[in-house]
Amino acid sequence: MTWRAWAELLRVSALFTVPGDALAGAAAVGVRPNGRTLLAVGSSLCLYEAGMALNDWADREVDAVERPHRPIPSGRVSAGAALGAAGALTGAGLVLASRAGRPALAVASALSVTVWSYDLYFKHTAGGPAAMAAARGLDLVLGAVATDSGAARLGVGSGDARGAGVPGAPRGAFAAGGGRRGILAAVPSAAVLSAHTYAVTSVSRHEAQGGSTAMPLAALAATIGLGALATRGARGAGVRAVPEASDPAPRSVRAGRERELPPLSLTSRGSGGLPPASGRGGAGEIPRPSPRPPAPRPPHPGPRLPPPTSPPPRSPPPTSVPPPSPSCTPHSTPPRPSPSGPSAVASGP
Repeated sequence: MTWRAWAELLRVSALFTVPGDALAGAAAVGVRPNGRTLLAVGSSLCLYEAGMALNDWADREVDAVERPHRPIPSGRVSAGAALGAAGALTGAGLVLASRAGRPALAVASALSVTVWSYDLYFKHTAGGPAAMAAARGLDLVLGAVATDSGAARLGVGSGDARGAGVPGAPRGAFAAGGGRRGILAAVPSAAVLSAHTYAVTSVSRHEAQGGSTAMPLAALAATIGLGALATRGARGAGVRAVPEASDPAPRSVRAGRERELPPLSLTSRGSGGLPPASGRGGAGEIPRPSPRPPAPRPPHPGPRLPPPTSPPPRSPPPTSVPPPSPSCTPHSTPPRPSPSGPSAVASGP
């Protein structure tokens, strides 16, 4: 038992075709791949390898006659080890799918039942191509459901907000109904992949014996028709509106803003209720309202100061009174003239 024998048993070289189903499912829901998309890819790889190991275990008796060089008939890998590996890989795939959410786990459970049913019963019956087609379609749906659940957990909905986050939406706001929305979005792509798988499986069942070319041509026509219908449906779906984000401002502040900004009215400037044709546009052009100047804000009051007080009245300066002259002194007698002249001579001794 060598690593090369296990690589041959599990068809490791074909693993690169598996992640495309999950990525196609992510593209079908219109959401960018996220962490849960990687979980879906891991689950698909485990379930695919489980199907490879179980296929060789179920065909060990036929391979012992027709393909004795395969790992189990040649004895390089025991039948019990191959069956145990199939069970372990199936359990690992379901665990990874459970990490991607309950919708992904439900789809992975259906996928694992389909894989085991195909290898153990439907492979050599008329229902073999239908079982294989269902397995590939469920693989694509697994990627779609897991991706949509991851987007809903991050606040991005494939139906309400496609590929972008919604401001103001709580985490997990779109979680309800995310699995159903992902399944419905992936149905057209899953139908195309299933039709293609059915055609290839039907042709491969008779590739050794040969047969008519009607079956391959009919399968090819069905694949092309379903692809055209899926493409037309995706183009007609359009882009859905993103819900309006809630205003985080308080209700009183929003009411104040609504009172300050009255609604703009588009009045007609021409006849017939339509504005006249301008140089750039034609008749019926909606006039663009001119930008409104911002409302003046009241001046900031600043610190309150005491009222000014008037200074006290000033008294007039005192006037100086000149001192009285000696001649104007009261009760003064005029000086008597000195005796001189003829009178003085006459009155002499």
